Amino acid sequence: MMLPLISKNDTLPELYAFKHNKHIPAVIEKNVLKALSFYPELKDTPINFIFKKNIKNSVMQAQPVFKTVLRKKRNRSYRINISALFKLTHSAIPIHQIPDKIMVGWIGHELGHIMDYENRSTIGMIAFGFSYIFSKKYVKKAEKAADIYAVNHGLGKYIIATKRFILDNTELSQAYKDKIARLYLSPDDIVEQVRKLEEEKLKHQKQDLR
Repeated sequence: MMLPLISKNDTLPELYAFKHNKHIPAVIEKNVLKALSFYPELKDTPINFIFKKNIKNSVMQAQPVFKTVLRKKRNRSYRINISALFKLTHSAIPIHQIPDKIMVGWIGHELGHIMDYENRSTIGMIAFGFSYIFSKKYVKKAEKAADIYAVNHGLGKYIIATKRFILDNTELSQAYKDKIARLYLSPDDIVEQVRKLEEEKLKHQKQDLR
């Protein structure tokens, strides 16, 4: 039996199963599929990854497709908008040129948002939309929830790498770094979350051995 050919972007054959119902630009396919592999619950969920010329105040954003918001959960679809350029203080680079680990962490965070959406009812989604628009406190809560989903799905090291890449990057604007520090879990918070998760797993393993 012949294995599937590896594409030019070096996507591993075992990741191809996660392409179902997904539209992904070829230049980021490897990293997107890697991130998706941590979320088996989203294997059949329609998600469109879209490059945008400009996303106001963000690098990526996960959204439900508006016309599907009122549908039952199993019939919803989503989009993740991705800024085509990673803007630095005095220049910009194509987003796909940032390190692989950072891209996996960034996509992993956005998929955490989609997990959050998937666990909300139709009314819950509508309430979420209004709260996210009008409440800065709620934005902080939603962003931290996405980080926690990502960490709990095994993406801790990627999320930590992404946060440090942003916060330690001297070429990013201080205003953007301040926003990340204000709204998202810090690298130290994520390390602590990973520690608690490992402790919980060890506890369950010991119980299973009794």
